[in-house]
Amino acid sequence: MGETGGRVIVSNRNHCLVADSSGTLHRCHPRSRRSPRPVCGDRVDWCADATAGWIDAIQPRRNLIERGDFRGRPRGLAANIDRIVVVIAPQPAPDALLIDRYIVLSEALDIPLLVWGHKQDLAPVTPTAAMRALETRCERQGIPLLMGSIMTDNGLARLRTATRHETLILVGQSGVGKSSITQALVPTASRRIGEISATSGQGRHTTSATTWFERPDGGALIDSPGVRTLRLDHLTTDAVDAAYPDIADATRHCRFNDCRHGHEPDCAVQQGLASGAIDADQWRRWQRLREETSG
Repeated sequence: MGETGGRVIVSNRNHCLVADSSGTLHRCHPRSRRSPRPVCGDRVDWCADATAGWIDAIQPRRNLIERGDFRGRPRGLAANIDRIVVVIAPQPAPDALLIDRYIVLSEALDIPLLVWGHKQDLAPVTPTAAMRALETRCERQGIPLLMGSIMTDNGLARLRTATRHETLILVGQSGVGKSSITQALVPTASRRIGEISATSGQGRHTTSATTWFERPDGGALIDSPGVRTLRLDHLTTDAVDAAYPDIADATRHCRFNDCRHGHEPDCAVQQGLASGAIDADQWRRWQRLREETSG
């Protein structure tokens, strides 16, 4: 087989699965250990000989989502994304810090973000305080917040319409139903997972791998593993500030440029906290994320 172009559907430690123009999957390996590692969503040039498929080049990326590992080194997760969709649900209860991490990542990469409130058939009639705070934040920052449930098919049409022809990546905690959303938006997902398992040679495919699915209404969907946290060590404090515009704006009105926003006189952040203009919980999350990132 001659050299051709393809899309990385799944990337594992020592190989990846590439879909050719007809959608057929091929197991491919980087040419050498020093070659850049392809990630899910990459467009690649590849070829095959009598023994295996080989990745010759990764085509230029529009963007790259990375996660810091336990040593703070960035690790590629997915590329060429049009929108990050943070999935939340009544149970497990939304993790405000994790949502903030994805907002920071979205701002840093200039990738639009949408929050999808899933399993609303299980939600309490009266929204929780945490949910009300999230609604307020999304409204202030212009982040779309859509609600629905695949159990009742409520809201799915709005999600499809809002993201038509886009490449989405679904992110969020384990147990919020990302895989079931994938199945609802991509009815052929189960069959594709079977093809992935057969081609990879690693047995039953699980949601531990970030996986690309073509959407029947245009665009694509990437299902990523549920995460307990999202390290942002590889980003800067400026990226954190961009995700907290109310707090960042207040810091510019402090009396001292090096104000630590504690007990310094004429601290605009402390004044905002005292008046309620700045949410105290959000301020604590801002402090924590700034401590994790570089200057």
